[in-house]
Amino acid sequence: MKILVTGAAGFIGMHTCLRLLARGDEVVGLDNLNDYYDVRLKEDRLKQLQGHGNFTMMRMDLADNAAVAHLFAQLQFQRVINLGAQPGVRYSLKNPHAYIQSNIAGFTNVLEGCRYNNVEHLVFASSSSVYGANTAMPFSVHQNVDHPVSLYAATKKANELMAHTYSHLYNLPTTGLRFFTVYGPWGRPDMSPSLFTSAILEGRTIDVFNHGKMQRDFTYVDDIVEGVLRVLDQPAISNLSFDCGNPDPASSYAPYRLYNIGNHEPVELMTFIGYIEEAVGKQAKKNMLPMQDGDVLATYADTEDLQRAVGFSPHTPLKEGVAKFVAWYRDYYGNRTN
Repeated sequence: MKILVTGAAGFIGMHTCLRLLARGDEVVGLDNLNDYYDVRLKEDRLKQLQGHGNFTMMRMDLADNAAVAHLFAQLQFQRVINLGAQPGVRYSLKNPHAYIQSNIAGFTNVLEGCRYNNVEHLVFASSSSVYGANTAMPFSVHQNVDHPVSLYAATKKANELMAHTYSHLYNLPTTGLRFFTVYGPWGRPDMSPSLFTSAILEGRTIDVFNHGKMQRDFTYVDDIVEGVLRVLDQPAISNLSFDCGNPDPASSYAPYRLYNIGNHEPVELMTFIGYIEEAVGKQAKKNMLPMQDGDVLATYADTEDLQRAVGFSPHTPLKEGVAKFVAWYRDYYGNRTN
């Protein structure tokens, strides 16, 4: 198939493109390579994709209405994976306009491109952050998620609502995937695996929020990509038993679906740090701090719907995944010349 992957220079985007290319798809990658974090890392990710005859890279901003519309009209994609977005919960407290421009305006352009060019299926990245103030565990796609605690989360919830509207109005099959704390090789430098690993290796102190009393459902990137591809290959369909009198948030009378992709195993932050210490071979110096605005105490994914729909749920043990990440980190940054 001819597939558009937005955010192709990103962490999940690069891994997704590699898997699509490996199975023979024609992939067009789109990314604006902004400087939210180290552009060189993004460029090095793209180097992993160069040389593949079926890969084309387009440097473009999703918020550029005319450019995105022209790209869709010119190349006529069969399916689209939207991973391009302004990420980061904490940064959304500092620069809210970046999230509206990228996650709302940019996503609108993707939806419009799909609408006018007969795209067979749009798969888009949502986030576990949409669960916000919810405390019922595990998080289920059948729960109400109307209480976000960060603007980033609010934009991801908005994406889900926008996609449903297009599924309803234009019969566009859309599927949203709520990712849970993705980690692994080529991960973002602003995320805890990189922050903790670099600090421990260099003997610097790490900040541990809420005094370490937090849990996250860490999900290895290979598991995320496997879920993305399996969902991509099964376009969303209408739920014929949908009850408008008691609506289920995870499905619809329109061709629309939502799934969690998480390791369905919440892990204490201190356990996670311990795995990094073990892989690095060095103890961390810890600065215990209170909870940060926008954070949540715990995440825990109910992945039964994903398992039922595509026969898969993430399963990589955290200790194994952390060891692979640390090995990559040492190799990549040890061989980089600044």
